[in-house]
Amino acid sequence: MAEFLMPSLGADMEAGTLVAWMVKPGQEVKRGDIVCVVETQKGAIEVEIFESGTITELLVQPGTEVPVGKPLALLRREGETLAAAAPPSPPAPAPEVAAKVEAKVLPPAVAEGHGPRASPAARNAARALGIDLAAVTGTGLGGAITREDVEHAAAARPPAPAVPAAPQRAIGMRQAIAAAMGRSKREIPHYYLSTRSDLGRAMEWLRAENGRRAVADRLLPVALLLKAVALAARRFPEMNGFYLDGTFRPSAEVHLGVAISLKDGLVAPALHSVPDKSLGDLMRELSDLIQRARRGGLRSSELADSTLTVTSLGDNGVDSVLGIIFPPQVSLVGLGRIAERPCVRDGKVVARPTVDLSLSADHRVSDGLRGSLFLAAIDRLLQEPEAL
Repeated sequence: MAEFLMPSLGADMEAGTLVAWMVKPGQEVKRGDIVCVVETQKGAIEVEIFESGTITELLVQPGTEVPVGKPLALLRREGETLAAAAPPSPPAPAPEVAAKVEAKVLPPAVAEGHGPRASPAARNAARALGIDLAAVTGTGLGGAITREDVEHAAAARPPAPAVPAAPQRAIGMRQAIAAAMGRSKREIPHYYLSTRSDLGRAMEWLRAENGRRAVADRLLPVALLLKAVALAARRFPEMNGFYLDGTFRPSAEVHLGVAISLKDGLVAPALHSVPDKSLGDLMRELSDLIQRARRGGLRSSELADSTLTVTSLGDNGVDSVLGIIFPPQVSLVGLGRIAERPCVRDGKVVARPTVDLSLSADHRVSDGLRGSLFLAAIDRLLQEPEAL
């Protein structure tokens, strides 16, 4: 038997409120299925399950605030037998009770403790729907509560209270961001580097490539920048992973967190396995991620999986940005705006499209030499856009 726990959806999360279950007891689930919706300071998040099996029990009712790491449900894993997964059997009933059961004096319903008598199906339904059996009138044999009684009570229940108002959520998100960034600056010895990359070849290639694409499939420069960062991170594993319990744990995958501004604050959901994606797929997934982040449709894996974050303020006219690392990650890449700037080429001053690249990195894991080589690798990759 496995426990499905309230996940941590970022370093700034301590608890979440269960909004709704998307599964019922007895339902089979596959890894990656959405099983519930959780409300955090970042909005309503669809939470996926990371093991396949059968949901055996829902432990938390909707509307309950649950700390990170606390069980939400029980899961019988694939291949696990019912006997192996079942909890210990209760003590044998007293002889007189056993005799009554054998004589079928009691109707086929279960009374737990001193609560109302209800069938097992009714109790499972009550847990799933958040219904108090003490408030339900039974219509079954001997007044036992049936599943239909529970469903009728759920249908007659007044609407659940609305989610927190936007101003309240905005305050909560700002407080959560402040706590996470304060922790980052206290615990992580940051060092900062920056370089300027000439995007002349990249922009020429991009114009030619977009000329061959349908309007809906055209690429933005950010797709090239993200792909270059991800490929460089694969070559420099000390920039890609997590610092946990005093030890650096490099990640075998490169999942880029992309900082996205919201009315209420900021989120940095992940684009998964970026080095293995084509530029077209990356552009489509980025557009989808931004849209879902701003309408509150993110998944838990997108908030928990980032191995390295990229932040860009270029669209707001900022030339460069030196960001704060999102713990437990160990680096953050900043992208400034792409602009025509004076450059020296063959002894002449010419205007070239350039971008300022910055690195914020954890000195416990890497140093300035490795950081400078990492930025240089990003720059070299951008000089060969056709290889991206």
